[in-house]
Amino acid sequence: MTKAISVMVVDDHPMWRDGVARDLGERGFDVRATAGDAGAAVRIARTVTPDVVLMDLQLGDESGVDATRQIVQDVPGTRVLVLSASGAHSDVLEAVKAGASGYLVKSASAEELVDAVNRTADGDAVFTAGLAGLVLGEYRRMAAAPAEAEAAPKLTDRETEVLRLVAKGMTARQIADRLVLSHRTVENHVQSTLRKLQLHNRVELARYAIEHGLDAE
Repeated sequence: MTKAISVMVVDDHPMWRDGVARDLGERGFDVRATAGDAGAAVRIARTVTPDVVLMDLQLGDESGVDATRQIVQDVPGTRVLVLSASGAHSDVLEAVKAGASGYLVKSASAEELVDAVNRTADGDAVFTAGLAGLVLGEYRRMAAAPAEAEAAPKLTDRETEVLRLVAKGMTARQIADRLVLSHRTVENHVQSTLRKLQLHNRVELARYAIEHGLDAE
């Protein structure tokens, strides 16, 4: 039997928080906890170590961005998927810079949410339509700015090939099909590349690839 994906829901509106948790539980997810503020979210995430944290950005006087940054730092095996009412570009970019693996607006359907949680747990970078282009566009802008040269870590040919396809927005399963590899093998290459480059997620991998011109090859 496949192990259920474990999740934690963070939102300061009890009805919304409990509703999302209930819906995910009914769809087979292991809802380990909920939290209503940033401090509780960080403390609980350290204890229950969920696969995915669904994170609202507006948590009363606190910021979901700060909670995201702390969780990514303290619980390396946990990925954060932002679920916010805001689609503001500044909010999206701040969340991604804090380490969020993806960003979904609350107008998403239940099916879109379930798919996003599954893909986030699978290691994909998931964004509401139009937001992925915004993030990659920002990384392109940053890549165009002068930067100090630094020695690049040595990647294998296969790791470089997988990295190039990640930058093109392909999922791990699509990459596996393209390269005729198993999904697990692709994930191993991605994780090895993340360790070598000292990055946290696929969004940061895409940024690295763009900065080094791999997305255009």
